Order: sequence, then structure tokens, then C-alpha cells
Amino acid sequence: MRAAAVIVNGGAGLGYDENWVRQLEGKFQRAGLLARVTLARSGEEMVAAARAALEEGTGIVVAGGGDGTINAVASVLLDSAASFGVLPLGTLNHFAKDLKIPLDLDAAVATISQGVVKNVDAGEVNGRIFLNNSSLGLYPDIVRDRERQQRRLGRGKWPAFCWAALAALRRYPFLNVWLDVNRDRHARRTPFVFIGNNEYTMEGFSIGERARLDAGLLSLYVAQRPTRLGLVRLAFHALCGRLRQQRDFDVLLAEEMEIHTRHKRLRVATDGEVTVMTPPLRYRSRKAALAVLVPART
Repeated sequence: MRAAAVIVNGGAGLGYDENWVRQLEGKFQRAGLLARVTLARSGEEMVAAARAALEEGTGIVVAGGGDGTINAVASVLLDSAASFGVLPLGTLNHFAKDLKIPLDLDAAVATISQGVVKNVDAGEVNGRIFLNNSSLGLYPDIVRDRERQQRRLGRGKWPAFCWAALAALRRYPFLNVWLDVNRDRHARRTPFVFIGNNEYTMEGFSIGERARLDAGLLSLYVAQRPTRLGLVRLAFHALCGRLRQQRDFDVLLAEEMEIHTRHKRLRVATDGEVTVMTPPLRYRSRKAALAVLVPART
């Protein structure tokens, strides 16, 4: 029977215990895989477990959790011989959805056992990996404030996010950035910069989805000096399919890019995790670096 190392985000409050682990191991066994499940309590434990699995020569390494967990384990597996399995146990599960990996646990286990390998890209910024996207400006500030409210005030994730978003919109800080893309330099003053691993749909009711993750490209989205009302207007144009026609909204595609700013330190979000980095921010696409197990028809 083939073996798989399964690394699950077992952080406090998620409800996973040894009984749940035994049930999960049983699901894998019935699907034809001998699974060793690790409940990791932190990102460091996830990374250590993934590295140990590679050192032992395990052919299938699985991450169970949200996009942050998927990112942590995948970052170890890039350019390795191991196949990557995904158990989408998070709230949004963007990476799984874009690869058509089922959200149902039994179906996800079956995909890991019976699926096919698809090589997909990863994005990288200053050595840090992202599978979905990276951003500067408003979003990292919102995440930092949300985490502080959860920690200090005991608020739930989504109430804390809403309060943090309102606070960020009240402050509405701007960044002065210089974007080096495709041998051109673009100067922008903006509240946010968004960089996607491959191209995102930014218009219509499929907004926020990706048709493919293997084009070897990064996508950059930036608005020039929008007011708060201007952001609402951009959202309206996106839903109406007219975002690309807006003069103050740029969409650029490239294999690599650099972002410069006068700030000596800058908060950067990668798949929802915020890190402080030193500019310039050097982005590149790691083409076909991750071998993911997906449904046979994906």
C-alpha cells in the first residue's frame, strides 16, 4: 500500500483530536493509502513535518487546512519529487477551488488516491512563496489589525476583519511605488498593490477566480489614486465587465517584476500571512514547481 504523510493544521479551536485523526487515517486506508497524520500546531511544525517527510522519501505529502497551511507545506515541496495532496479544510480554499479539488473531505481523499499529477506554478517574493496572491497596502494592514483584535479583544475572525477593514478605510493610507514590469517603470500612488500567481478574473461574477495556474506568469493589479468612492466605482465596473477599460486601473502580466518604494520596511501579505520585508520587492514566477494531485478531468 502506498504511503502518504498528512499534515493537518491542528491549531487551537479547530476541533481536531486523536479520534478525528484515526477517522481520517481510516478514510485514507479505505482509499488505498497508508496515511501518517500529523496535527501541527504552528507553521514551523508544518514546515518541519514536511521536511521530515521528504527526507524519509515519502512520495505523497498532504496538507490539510486553509490556504495558509497549504502554502506552508507546499513551500517545502517545490521542485521536489513528491506529489502534493490538498485537504481543503479552511474557510475560503482558493487554491483548491481553482484546481477543482473537491471540498468534501471524502472526495478530496479520493482525489489524492486516484487523481493525476498536475504541475502548477508558485509565486515568490524575496524568497517567500505564495500559491494564490501577494499584496501591499490596505490588505496587510487589515490582517495585522484583525489579528490584534482577535488576540486582545477576543473577537472572532470575521467580526475582527470587518472592524479592521472599516478602520483601514478611515485611515486610507497611500503608497508611493515604482513598478518595474516588462522593462518599463510605472510610478503609482495607490492604497493597494495586488500580485497574483497567474491571472485572476477581475470582472463579472467569476471575479477572484483563475482559469489556469500553469502559465508561468504573475499578474499585477493596481489602482492610481482612487478615493474611497473610487474604490466602490471600480468594484461596480468589475461586476459590469468594464474594469480593464478604466484609465486609472492597471493590469500587467509578467514572469517577474520589482516593486520599489521609499519605505525601508514594508508589510507584505502572501496567501493571507503578513511578513515585514525590505524593499525592493523582487517577484518571480516559479513555473511548474509544484506537482499537485488533482481530479483526473482538471
